[in-house]
Amino acid sequence: MSKKDKRPLTLRDVSEASGVSEMTVSRVLRQRGDVSEATRAKVLEAANELGYVPNRIAGALASSRVNLIAVIIPSLSNLVFPEVLSGINDVLDETDLQPVVGVTGYQPEREERVLYEMLSWRPSGVIIAGVEHSDASRNMLTAAGIPVVEIMDSDGKPIDAMVGISQRRAGRKMAEAILRFGYRHVGFMGTQLALDHRARKRFEGFTQALAREGVEIADREFYSGGSALAKGREMTQLMLERSPELDFLYYSNDMIGAGGLLYLLEQGIDVPGQIGLAGFNGLDLLEGLPRRLATMDSCRREIGQTAARIIAARLADPPQEVENHVTLEPVVTYGDTLKRR
Repeated sequence: MSKKDKRPLTLRDVSEASGVSEMTVSRVLRQRGDVSEATRAKVLEAANELGYVPNRIAGALASSRVNLIAVIIPSLSNLVFPEVLSGINDVLDETDLQPVVGVTGYQPEREERVLYEMLSWRPSGVIIAGVEHSDASRNMLTAAGIPVVEIMDSDGKPIDAMVGISQRRAGRKMAEAILRFGYRHVGFMGTQLALDHRARKRFEGFTQALAREGVEIADREFYSGGSALAKGREMTQLMLERSPELDFLYYSNDMIGAGGLLYLLEQGIDVPGQIGLAGFNGLDLLEGLPRRLATMDSCRREIGQTAARIIAARLADPPQEVENHVTLEPVVTYGDTLKRR
């Protein structure tokens, strides 16, 4: 099939690619019947390369669709993604479309499994976090023949449509603000960058902007697991014990940043006079802190709403014209922890 051929893949496509009969392909994919290991491997390899996902709508034609939109996100414990889901639901609630959610835990292999299962029910569209995917996931998304919107990030080449912010630009803008207010000894705390591509890109933009002014990250600390206040407190304490000369701490998200702020205030450390702080995402919980943490709005709800509008417009009868590549612009909020002259 050519890349321009948007019809759903069928057993015949896998049969032709693997050189075995459609009946044998069906047996392999349904894990039924007696098939040799060599034939099974040949069929599975062909299905994987094509991005074929079996249709689990019993008795329906291969072109059938259900009014479900597959929404695939890395986490529900991270407060960012419930707001994205709220934005999606804001728009889809006015249509016949219903979102169904799958969670990947930032694991490419798990994303493949979630995507495979969700596509097997023939949803009408997919909204998926990030633009980095395994070859198998990209093949499935490309071959699905339905609208696909990748969200949260605009630094990359989308499979179909894309809505997000430039994560590298977000990192650069925060670094420029820190430098503008005279901070030079900067520590960074965040998630494991190999798992969180968006945090990695922000870190890259952040360090590049610092380097242009001759400033390097003086200390850094990475963690895995959910973003939590306790983790922010723990990492902040360890970093300042290790590097007491630091005058600014940049956190990859607001949750650990809030934990760091609470620790510093408990220790009687002058924020932002002695040490400045900033997080990322602009979460509502910041309003309940003793001081407002400097942060940057990641446009979460707007991203969800825009992605859902693209899906709804593409599925309208007739389809509506819509911008498929949307880059939103986050704004730095200085709060009380980034001093201004």
